[in-house]
Amino acid sequence: MLTVEGLSVDIQASRILRDVSLEVGERELVCLVGRNGAGKTTTLRTIMGYRRPAAGRIDYRGRSLIGMPTHTIATLGVGFSPEESEVFADLTVAENIEMATWNRVTERPASDRVAQAYRVFPRLEAYAARGGGQLSGGERKMLSLARALALDPDLLLLDEPFEGLSPAVIPVIAEGIAAIRSHGPGILLAESNIHHVPAETNRLYVIERGEIIFAGAPADARRDATVSRIIGGAT
Repeated sequence: MLTVEGLSVDIQASRILRDVSLEVGERELVCLVGRNGAGKTTTLRTIMGYRRPAAGRIDYRGRSLIGMPTHTIATLGVGFSPEESEVFADLTVAENIEMATWNRVTERPASDRVAQAYRVFPRLEAYAARGGGQLSGGERKMLSLARALALDPDLLLLDEPFEGLSPAVIPVIAEGIAAIRSHGPGILLAESNIHHVPAETNRLYVIERGEIIFAGAPADARRDATVSRIIGGAT
């Protein structure tokens, strides 16, 4: 479904990504793991069109995404939950979620998509009338994920979904991601902590200093001495 090949990205004359290649198949859960600053966020933001690569290709269902504006990529069925869990503070929880249904029209009624978001994160339904700026960090993360799900995506990019969360909230987010996966979209999840990688991950990529140094099964990554040294210390 998604193919990234030979991706290189420069930011302020510095090469941040070097020849990055990865792929996500239909209904797969793929994790991109690396230490903070390794290039995970840049990879996801480049896929979403926030940055234009210096080299390489990004194909989604056989169509190049390079040069497309972010909102067009979203209408093709690529959802994105950023690391910062940015939500519209002046809009209610309900309005934040409903906004995604305006951006992409699919065969599923908007009401069904909103209801599904609330089923995945039932706490948000109780806060439907609350402003986005009145939420805790964990609640903003739930809302960011719920809004991306309401897009009715075929592919979902999740950037550090567990970052900065309290231990009490992490299981709620993990359960939500598992529920999202059961609904069918492929998922590319960027994570700095190997212990947060879901057990059902189909394929793991390890990125270090902007380069992919491992691609394969999570169990094989843990047996690789170099990879284990890097991701074992990832936090």
